[in-house]
Amino acid sequence: MTDKTSAPRLVSRLILLAAAALLALAVWWSISAWRDWQRGFDPQTVVAASLQGLQEQNVLVPFTARYVAVVTSTQTRLGLEAKKTLIMPGTVRYELDLGRLKQSDLDWDGDTNALTVTLPPLRLAGPEIDIDAISEFRDGVILLTLTDAEKTLDAANRKAAQEELIKQAKGTTPMRLAQNAARAAVEQSFAMPLKAAGIDAKVTARFAGAPAG
Repeated sequence: MTDKTSAPRLVSRLILLAAAALLALAVWWSISAWRDWQRGFDPQTVVAASLQGLQEQNVLVPFTARYVAVVTSTQTRLGLEAKKTLIMPGTVRYELDLGRLKQSDLDWDGDTNALTVTLPPLRLAGPEIDIDAISEFRDGVILLTLTDAEKTLDAANRKAAQEELIKQAKGTTPMRLAQNAARAAVEQSFAMPLKAAGIDAKVTARFAGAPAG
């Protein structure tokens, strides 16, 4: 009689122990999965992924501008003077070499949830000359006709015009506009993934040698 009643009790205990073990395993798995999920949304992990994405993009063109150069060259020979004026429009691209961004250029402050990104300097590409919009004015037809003065003046004007376009592109106002556009684009590229991961962070992009913000 005793053997018949103890068997069901033993089975019941084994079932309870098995259930407890399964529950413990489930709890452990849940905690482990939670920790993995938390690590997946670690701010520095998100920042590193954003950096990789920017590096793969390679080049960012945050700003383009069109300028017009007006230059005049003069040449005197045999008591005669020849003059040519060139009006040459051209477009300059302001590029940010994202391939130069490194992990060391990122400074994450965990206490304030703030990320500072130090950017490489902008580089200018171009100018791309609008050939159809070029205008020329000439004076001194005799010298231009009898000598190679026109060829010399054309070469001098083209060189001077390209230099003038780059000089305009490097002006304080266009450089400020280009830098502001570059900072805004980079800040958004880091801020959006952080926000999507539920991380409220302040992102500030700056150029080397310039104050943050």
